[in-house]
Amino acid sequence: MLHKHTLAAIAVACLTAGCAVGPDYARPDVPMLERFQGQAAVDRRQATAPADLAEWWAAFGDPQLTRFVTLALEQNLDMAQASARVTQARAGWGAAHAALLPIGNITGQAARAYQSAETPLGQVLSSTPGFDRYGNAYDAHLGASWELDVFGGLRREREAVFAEYQASEAGATATRLAVAAQTADLYISIRGLQTRLAIAQRQVQTQQELLSTIQRLYGKGLVAELQVRQAEGALAQVRASIPVLGAGLDVAMNALDVMLGSPPGTHRAELVGAGNVPVAPQITAAGSPRELLRRRPDLIVAERRLAASNARVGGAMAEYYPKLSLSGLIGSATSVSGGHLFSSGAGQAAGVLGLRWRLFDFGRINAQIEQAKGREAEVLAAYRLAVLRATEDVENAFSALVNREEQAAVLANGVDSLGRARDASLAGYQKGVLSLIEVLQADENLLRTSDAHAQAQTESARAAVAAFRALGGGWRDRDSANVATL
Repeated sequence: MLHKHTLAAIAVACLTAGCAVGPDYARPDVPMLERFQGQAAVDRRQATAPADLAEWWAAFGDPQLTRFVTLALEQNLDMAQASARVTQARAGWGAAHAALLPIGNITGQAARAYQSAETPLGQVLSSTPGFDRYGNAYDAHLGASWELDVFGGLRREREAVFAEYQASEAGATATRLAVAAQTADLYISIRGLQTRLAIAQRQVQTQQELLSTIQRLYGKGLVAELQVRQAEGALAQVRASIPVLGAGLDVAMNALDVMLGSPPGTHRAELVGAGNVPVAPQITAAGSPRELLRRRPDLIVAERRLAASNARVGGAMAEYYPKLSLSGLIGSATSVSGGHLFSSGAGQAAGVLGLRWRLFDFGRINAQIEQAKGREAEVLAAYRLAVLRATEDVENAFSALVNREEQAAVLANGVDSLGRARDASLAGYQKGVLSLIEVLQADENLLRTSDAHAQAQTESARAAVAAFRALGGGWRDRDSANVATL
C-alpha cells in the first residue's frame, strides 16, 4: 500500500498538471456552401433602405412597428422566463465550481445528561465513590474536507455545467430574436388584414352604388328583375368576406397584445386606423452560411449542448479511477465545564486521507460511459441537423421574399388594368352596349386581384421578417458576453 505522503504527492501533481480524463472538446466541422443560393436574387431587389441586422425592424420605416417591437422586448413574458432560466443555469455553474473547493464547517454543542441507577452501567457507576448522576459535555470543532479532483471528474462536470450556462444565455438571445420577429410578423399581418378589409369595404360601397342604380332603372321599367337579383347576390358575396377578415384581424390583434405582455384589447385603439403594409427593406450583410454558426443563437445553443455532452463523457470515464479526499478536524471537548473547553488539555485533532474506488463496478461504469457517448452522438446529429435547417430557413425566406415581391408587382399592374376595365364596363352598361353580367365579372376580377395584391404585399414583408430572423439578426455581440465569447 502506498504511503499517505506518496498519495498526497500524486494528487497534488495531478491537480497542478490539470489532467482530466476523457476527450477534449473540439467544435465539429459542418460542410456548408460558400454562398446562399438566393443571395444574388436578394441583392438585385430594389428596396428603399438597407437594414442593420442588429435592429432590422427599424428599417421598415414604420414608427409604430418599431415601438411595438421595443415594447415586446421589454415586456414579453417568454423573455422573462428565458431570463429566469439563465439565472438557474448560472446558479448551477456556481455550484459545480464550488464542488472543486474545500468545504469547511464549525460545530459545537453542550449537553447535560442524567444517568439512571437501575441500568447495568448505572449500577456499576453508582458504587463508585463520588459518582454524580448528572453529567455535562461540551465540544466545539472546526472541520474541513476536500475531494481531490485528481482525474478531472469534477472539472468535467464544471465544464459541462458551464457549457449549459452558455447555452441558456444563447437561448435567452434566441428568445429575444423570436419575440422581435413574431411581434413584427403579427403587426404586418394586422396591416395586411386591414388593407384587405378596406378593399372589401370599398367594393361593398361600389356594389351598393351599382345596385342602387339598377333599382332605379328597375323602378322605371328599364331593366328586368333578374338584373336586380344578380346585383344583390354579388353584393351579398362581397359582404360575406368582411366578417371572415374581421375575425382574423381580432385574432391577430389579441395575439399582438399577448406578445406585448398585455391583456387582449390593450393596444387595439392604437391599431384602429388602418395603416399601410410596411415595405421590406434591403437585406445587406447577410454573410455566408458559415457565419450563421456564430450569429444564430439557436445554433449556439445546439453547439454548447454538444460541448456539455462531450464533457460528461469525460465525467463518466473518471469513474474508472479512484477518488481521493482530505478531511481534518481541530477542536476541543470537555465533560467538566464550559470554562475548560478551550484549555490545552481539552484540545483534539484528526486528519483523514480517504480513498473511494469502484473497483468491482466496472460493468456499471461501462454502461454509463456508453450512455454518455450515445447522448453525445444524439446531440451531434441534432447540431448538424440544426445547421442544415438554419440554412434551409434562410433559403426559403429569400425565395419567398423575391417571388412574393415579383408577384406583388405583377398584381399591381393587374389591379390598375382591371380598375380601368371595370370603369369601361360600367360605362358600356349605362350606354346599353354591355350586359350587367360583364360589369359584375369586372367587379369580381378587380376585387379578387386587389385582395391577392394585398396578400402578396403582406407575405413579402413577412418573408423579409423571416429572413432577418433566419440570419440571426436582432442582437449584437455586446448584448450577451457569454454568447459573444463562443
